[in-house]
Amino acid sequence: MDSARLHEDLNGYFFEDLSVGMSAVFAKTITEADIVLFSGVTGDMNPVHVNQEFAEGTIFKGRIAHGMLTASLISTVLGTKMPGPGCIYLSQDLRFLAPVRAGDTVEARAVITELVPEKKRLICKTTARVGDTIVCDGQAKMMVRARAELRT
Repeated sequence: MDSARLHEDLNGYFFEDLSVGMSAVFAKTITEADIVLFSGVTGDMNPVHVNQEFAEGTIFKGRIAHGMLTASLISTVLGTKMPGPGCIYLSQDLRFLAPVRAGDTVEARAVITELVPEKKRLICKTTARVGDTIVCDGQAKMMVRARAELRT
């Protein structure tokens, strides 16, 4: 299989295929298992995430998902949808605005706001929301392959 066909099969974009305003979305319902597994994988056992009694005494009045678990859904959009496979994450600014709880469905979205042709970079506005509430927003910078970089 040639490189162009493989790239197409993985649903990624080349830099030349992108334009300002393009967007992509990924949605996932956060489960108790997601929170527990994320705690185990990262070692982040902050009791606000894993201890109901402790969390009830916080401003959140109960357990919440890790902010970085929510933010990782933005990574999913960028790495699997747009620009997709083959892109490289260069930076991500984040602001956490509201808590996410087990049972919440988070919709992560990336919208291209700027293209930098000389460096094959793109800048996206990134958001994650639960219903009408933005729970996380920020900006991502990505490096994207150009069609000319394909090896035959």
